[in-house]
Amino acid sequence: MNSIKFAAIDIGSNAVRLLIMSISPEDITETFSKELMIRVPLRLGQESFMSGKIDDKKAKQLVRLMKAFKHLLKVYDVTDYRVCATAAMREAKNAKEIVKEIKNETDLKIEVIDGHEEALIIYESHFYYNLNENQNYIFVDVGGGSTEISLIANGELMESNSYNIGTVRLLNNKVKSDEYDKMHTDLAELKEQYVITDIIGSGGNIIKLNALAKLRKDRKLSVTVLETLNETLKQHSVDELIEIYKLKPDRADVITHAADIYLDVAKSVGAKSFIVPKIGLIDGIVHLLYAKWRSKKKNKINDMATEDTPVDDTVEVIIEK
Repeated sequence: MNSIKFAAIDIGSNAVRLLIMSISPEDITETFSKELMIRVPLRLGQESFMSGKIDDKKAKQLVRLMKAFKHLLKVYDVTDYRVCATAAMREAKNAKEIVKEIKNETDLKIEVIDGHEEALIIYESHFYYNLNENQNYIFVDVGGGSTEISLIANGELMESNSYNIGTVRLLNNKVKSDEYDKMHTDLAELKEQYVITDIIGSGGNIIKLNALAKLRKDRKLSVTVLETLNETLKQHSVDELIEIYKLKPDRADVITHAADIYLDVAKSVGAKSFIVPKIGLIDGIVHLLYAKWRSKKKNKINDMATEDTPVDDTVEVIIEK
């Protein structure tokens, strides 16, 4: 069998992303290779968090985008796909209508997932393969509408929580104080129970912040360095950030809000540095799709195999960036 392809679509509060990855399951080491990555800054959260619904213009843009993505799924001969929508669609009163229209127009099924499931899917991106199993970690994913925080101890996911604290919400002053209270209370409890020195940061903003810090390869991003960088960025206007740091407009106006959230979490648990793998929700979706495909294949082989023909399901996974 040649390589097979899986696709993930993440309908986020700030941007909509499509990721197509290929895997060669017959290889001894199964390698995930990126075939296509598209990011479109629709910023659905702008309307959803302000008015409680997504306006007609943005809804039509989303429908058109899903039509384009559907054509790309066909062009790349994708074996399976999954479309997940997060905070902006969770809170939009007209989300069901939009989901139904997209289904009718494109035959794409959209799942509006809650924050807990979002955190679990991101965990499936397999970033934990290179972690120290004897160390505790806090995994933080900051999006436009929500922040997902998970505890990893002894190499296992222990718990996950989601908070309605996100960059687009902060941009529009739509974060409630009780959300911060809830997050700080939960983080204080984690600090009492676990020693946490490193935070695993996920999301486009922390990846960009890590790049702007210009660290040597494989070095951690210290809290001190991020604080200094954040203060420097805050001294510039959005236009200056675009010109000086070559940031995209939809990144420039939220990047310091993202840094504020990451630093808030780090200080709350006493962490000293960030590990920044290039992973996110779409990576987790692809890995889950492949796991489902592989499970079906294994079950089919088991049905055909005799008792004297054991099936070797040992596999080493390599994620190719």
